[in-house]
Amino acid sequence: MTNSTTGMDQNRMISGAAGGALLLMGLRKRGVLGLGMAAVGGYLAYRAATGNDPVMAAAGLSGNAAAAKPIFVEHSVVIDRPAQAVYDFWRKLENLPQIMSHLESVTALDEKRSRWVAKAPLGTHVEWEAEIVNDKPGQRIGWHSLPGATVDNAGSVQFESLPNGGTRVHVALSYRPPAGPLGAAVAKLFGEEPSQQIAEDLQKFKAAFEGNAKN
Repeated sequence: MTNSTTGMDQNRMISGAAGGALLLMGLRKRGVLGLGMAAVGGYLAYRAATGNDPVMAAAGLSGNAAAAKPIFVEHSVVIDRPAQAVYDFWRKLENLPQIMSHLESVTALDEKRSRWVAKAPLGTHVEWEAEIVNDKPGQRIGWHSLPGATVDNAGSVQFESLPNGGTRVHVALSYRPPAGPLGAAVAKLFGEEPSQQIAEDLQKFKAAFEGNAKN
C-alpha cells in the first residue's frame, strides 16, 4: 500500500469518526445548532463511508480541490533565554513533544528527515515524514512534509535575539486539514485545531523553559 493510499484511509477514518460524533451530538441538541451539527456530521460520515463528496460534486469540483487551499497559522512568544539555547532545544526534534501537546512523538531518521505522529480528533492520530530545508543555527529552522503525508504542512521557527538577552520565538505554519475545510472546523470543535494548540503550547514552553533556567 502506498503512502498516499494510507493517507486517504486515515483521512476517511478521521472524517468518519468526527462525523459520527457530530451527528450524535447534533441529534441530542435542540434548535438550529443541533440541526447544523447533525447535518455536518452526516455529511462527514457519508463522505468517509462512500468516498464521495456530494457537496464538491454539486459544485463541479473534486475532493482534492476542497483541501487545496492551505490554512496559515503564526504565533510568537518572548523567552528569557539566549537564542542559541532555545534553538538547541528545538533542533533536537525528539524534544518537540515536550513543547507541542498535540504531538505524540517525533523520530529523527537522519540529519534532515524525521517521522511525526500527532493527535487528531476523537482519539485518532496522523503520521507523516518531514524534511528540514532551512537550518541556521541559533536563528531559524524551516521544514516541509514529504509526499504522501496525511497532513500536508510546511513551516518555520525563527529565533530572534533581543537586546536584553532573551529570544523572540516566532512559529509560522501552513497546513491542509485531513478532511479539508470542514475538517478544520470539526477539529476546532474538539479542541484539536493548530492555531489554538500553538498559542497554548508556546506559553507552556515559555513557562517551563524559563523555570528550568532558574533551577
